[in-house]
Amino acid sequence: MVAYPNGPLLVRGDFEIVTPDGVPLPRDRKTVALCRCGGSAIKPYCDGTHKLMKFDTTRRRPVPKPARKAAEDAAAPAREAAPAED
Repeated sequence: MVAYPNGPLLVRGDFEIVTPDGVPLPRDRKTVALCRCGGSAIKPYCDGTHKLMKFDTTRRRPVPKPARKAAEDAAAPAREAAPAED
């Protein structure tokens, strides 16, 4: 598996791609490119739209508030258990 900068995720070998419902998706190649930009018209496969939309994997996006809150809540017990620093 290779994540190409500003591009798709290339997956090689013997594997199966399934929908969230567990239905296998057809594929006729040993190597497939999976969309990471969200713009492909043939998801989950890449159709090259990342080039048109100038998809940038180096740009950091803020963590959505619900996910950030969950991460902070999960880390809270660890912070409380840590010894105080002098």
